[in-house]
Amino acid sequence: MSERTPGDLWERIEPLLLRVERPSRYLGCEWDAPGIAGEGTTVVLAYPDLYEVGISNLGLAILQDVVNDIEGASCERVYSPWFDMEREMRSAGLPLFSLETHRAVSTYDIFGISIPHELTYTNIINLLDLAGISLRADNREEGPLVIGGGCGTANPEPLAPFLDLFVLGEGEEVLDSLVRLVSEGKSRGWDRRKLLSEASRLEGVYQPSDYEVDYRDDGLIERIEPVGGAPERVRKRTVDLNEWLYPRHPIVPFCEAVHDRINVEIFRGCTRGCRFCQAGMICRPVRERSVDAVVGLVDALAVRTGHEEVALSSLSSTDYTMIKAVTEKVSEICEKRRMILSLPSLRMDGFSVELASSLELGGRGSFTFAPETGTERLRRVINKPISEKDIIDAVLCAVRAGRRRIKLYFMIGLPTETDEDVEAIGRLVFGLRDTVRGEGMVPPVFNVSVSTFVPKPHTPFQWVKQENLESIERKQGILRETLRAKGINLSWHDSRMSTVESLLARGDRRLADVIEYAWASGCRFDSWSEHFDYARWEAASEKAGVDPEFYLYREREPDEVFPWEHLDFGPDRDFLYEEYQGALRGETSPDCRGGKCRECGVSEEPGACLVLTGTWSS
Repeated sequence: MSERTPGDLWERIEPLLLRVERPSRYLGCEWDAPGIAGEGTTVVLAYPDLYEVGISNLGLAILQDVVNDIEGASCERVYSPWFDMEREMRSAGLPLFSLETHRAVSTYDIFGISIPHELTYTNIINLLDLAGISLRADNREEGPLVIGGGCGTANPEPLAPFLDLFVLGEGEEVLDSLVRLVSEGKSRGWDRRKLLSEASRLEGVYQPSDYEVDYRDDGLIERIEPVGGAPERVRKRTVDLNEWLYPRHPIVPFCEAVHDRINVEIFRGCTRGCRFCQAGMICRPVRERSVDAVVGLVDALAVRTGHEEVALSSLSSTDYTMIKAVTEKVSEICEKRRMILSLPSLRMDGFSVELASSLELGGRGSFTFAPETGTERLRRVINKPISEKDIIDAVLCAVRAGRRRIKLYFMIGLPTETDEDVEAIGRLVFGLRDTVRGEGMVPPVFNVSVSTFVPKPHTPFQWVKQENLESIERKQGILRETLRAKGINLSWHDSRMSTVESLLARGDRRLADVIEYAWASGCRFDSWSEHFDYARWEAASEKAGVDPEFYLYREREPDEVFPWEHLDFGPDRDFLYEEYQGALRGETSPDCRGGKCRECGVSEEPGACLVLTGTWSS
């Protein structure tokens, strides 16, 4: 272990590790973990899931490096303890502690919590409770600033009463500014109230207490009013990737992680405009990282980590305008160091398959595609206009390249979906198998994964109701009947988990009580199917006096005030509503990369956000 620091809890932690499943989750001291004295402005970043999941999170790795590059600041980590460790900690009266110096989280200046998705909400509450921090922000008079960030901030309202501040959009510049502000505040003797007030004025920082929500008698929101000089809307923050070349010191864990590899972003954003995809909407505009920057990061991290795989990450890797050039150069590094190159997000087209096959990306055993639906009609509705011929050609290309397993992702419960659309998923899969046979080849194993559609904020489908459990389970039954065959494996996501996700995704501050009651009843790790308990969520809703159907099974009116109305993530409301109407008409919208700006609202100047390789105009 590293040299002990003031406030170190190691002597109390060590005996507990003999009684838990994986002590390595709580040790720290991994390869390339920063040696930290814990002085100056101190930050601890949390990922509200198991260590093996959190250690793989690229965002957390980036932000830790950003803070540790600031003179006079230091950043440490914490993850959600597993059930066995939580029991031991509570029994011993041991507070939540950081991995680097094993000090109590409550002693830090900033407690930053990643919010990856809605089913981590009870884990977030649990982290606060284990840290000994008051659950409600209004009750805090001392202790760290509790700040949330990540994809889950697209609608932070159900968590608004629990956190002091939220970072909207990308965190590199915002966290840098926050840390420097806290350092200034400490030197000037600011109290907590003054510090929060100053922080709330930073671009991309949202303080829920700056906004009052008025409700109508029917439960709808009447208005969201800023108070104390707060802006009408808080706008997300974005960065130029070529100015933020991170992570530089990714930590290599002792135990196996979910993604045991180097992750390097090649660009952020997407111009495809899939109407169900929240990330594709809120991560605009597209910003590409230069080829030299990508190659430089890969080379440096290969030396530093010793990983055997490198992933070039993005929402759609083959949309990167210099994808051939960057994969050729990275492949040279991989060949020299005996590493595997993977592109996690590929389009379903021949170019993507040929590129992956020519570079032997990720091995030759399997390939993953996402047709999303079984019919071209429904793919037009969601604005993913892949023809059946494109799908067939991609699968044939993959099989000719030697792929013996094909994974296919589909969704059910989409707007305008019929039983015929669901039955068509089976026809498409069998058609792919028969086409491969017709070409004189042995069909691959088809692993068919089916999830339930959840309408998300800041997308064209934010007006759509969630399909009810009875209907989804009936459609899952159709798939069970139609996809019974050797060589075809069907799996599906628990529709009850999707129901809770949907409830929280478009909820308002009135759901805070539901979350707290669910946590108090024992809800933890809700995204883990073996630990998810729908009955507890039902009981929590009843106890809080909340009718889930109000949030789940109701079409929104065109002019309804959404709980996130005061949060600006780029695309404006008129653009999103027109896309929704286009979906109902079965019309597709062109990719912005075609050269014609669709004036979605991301840029004040039409066309200014269209991308050139390695450059970005905002």
